[in-house]
Amino acid sequence: MKAFDEIYNEYANVVFKYLMSLTMNPDLSEELTQETFFKAFRNIDKFDGKYKMSVWLCQIAKNSYFRYYRKEKRKHEFAPEEQTESTVEIEDEFMKAHDTISLHRIILTLGEPYKEVFYLRFFGELSYQQISEIFGKSESWARVTFYRAKEKIRTIFNKDGKE
Repeated sequence: MKAFDEIYNEYANVVFKYLMSLTMNPDLSEELTQETFFKAFRNIDKFDGKYKMSVWLCQIAKNSYFRYYRKEKRKHEFAPEEQTESTVEIEDEFMKAHDTISLHRIILTLGEPYKEVFYLRFFGELSYQQISEIFGKSESWARVTFYRAKEKIRTIFNKDGKE
C-alpha cells in the first residue's frame, strides 16, 4: 500500500494534466484521475514493466475518458434540445464538436508511439524532456515523433478536405 501511495504522489499530476488536455474540465479530470488510480490499484499485478508506469497510467486514463465519453454520448443522444439556444449557437457548438471529434478520430488512427506522443505534447502540454523520460528515449526522439505525428494528422486532414 505504501508503494502505491508513492506511485500516486509521483504520477497523479501527470495523469491529471493528461486528462485535462482531453476533457478541458478540472472536475471531470479529477474524477477520472481518481478512477484511473483506482483501476491501477486493482490491476497493479498486471503491470509488467514493459512500459514506464506513467505510460501505463495514461493509457488507463485515456480508456477511462473514452468510456466516460461514450456513456455521456449515449445519455445525451436522445435528450431533447433546449429551446432557449439560438440556431447560431447550436451550429457553432456542432462545428466545434465535429472538429474536435474528427481530430480525435484521426489521432486514434495514428500508430504508436505517434498517438501517445501527440496526446502528451498537444493536449497534456508536457515538455519534450518529460515525454522523453516517459518513453525512455532522447529529447530529440520526442521532438521528431511529435513532428511526424503532426504531419500525419495534417496529411489526413488535407486528404479529407478538412483544411
